[in-house]
Amino acid sequence: MAELLVSVRSVQEAQAALVGGASIIDVKDPSRGSLGRAQDATITAIVRSTADHRPVSAAMGELVEELPCFAEPGLSYVKWGLAGCGGRARWRTELAEAIARLHEANARCQAVAVAYADWRRADSPLPEEVCAFACSHPCGAFLLDTWHKDGTNLLDWLSVAEAGRLCQTCRAAGVRVAFAGSLGAAQIRMLRAAEPDWFAVRGAVCDDGRRDRAIDADAVQRLANLLRITSPANDGN
Repeated sequence: MAELLVSVRSVQEAQAALVGGASIIDVKDPSRGSLGRAQDATITAIVRSTADHRPVSAAMGELVEELPCFAEPGLSYVKWGLAGCGGRARWRTELAEAIARLHEANARCQAVAVAYADWRRADSPLPEEVCAFACSHPCGAFLLDTWHKDGTNLLDWLSVAEAGRLCQTCRAAGVRVAFAGSLGAAQIRMLRAAEPDWFAVRGAVCDDGRRDRAIDADAVQRLANLLRITSPANDGN
């Protein structure tokens, strides 16, 4: 059964996500993009208030930004986006080096390889290339997301079948999978048959469905309850 990951920007939002039933708390600054890196103090505060209750992940921005990795003890996962790396011949080497530095700083923290479904406009590697990287390097998970948050969602950029094939490839290699990309209940229902490990959301669980608003615990609970239906065949929609 897939679990719910909720991206938050403050301790207060993290607590709302926990109350609603999120299984993983993800720290990001949505004003800085799809994988906007939060301030060190924000990451630290959320880890210290949350890590004893749920795993915590943190976005580190885009790899080309060369922002410092923040491997706070208690973090379970960190991730870098690959926007701007589509024509960058060394992106695999650079990402592998970033992962090595992460493990030197915090051996318990796992890296997440991130692919953008809208890879053309992100100028990022193809999802299949990032998936192959995740399966051949020490990655704890593979995240399939969208780069530009403009009202489109993951399924506007690739099909359920394509997402399912990426998920199968990762599963065969023992790599866990998260689907993101402005997903709501309708898209989650369509994608559940692919059996990812997590669905990652923000906008769908914010006030008025806007990712720049605060997390709504009731909206988190509704999606968490949806995911507790163990078989897609039992979903009456």
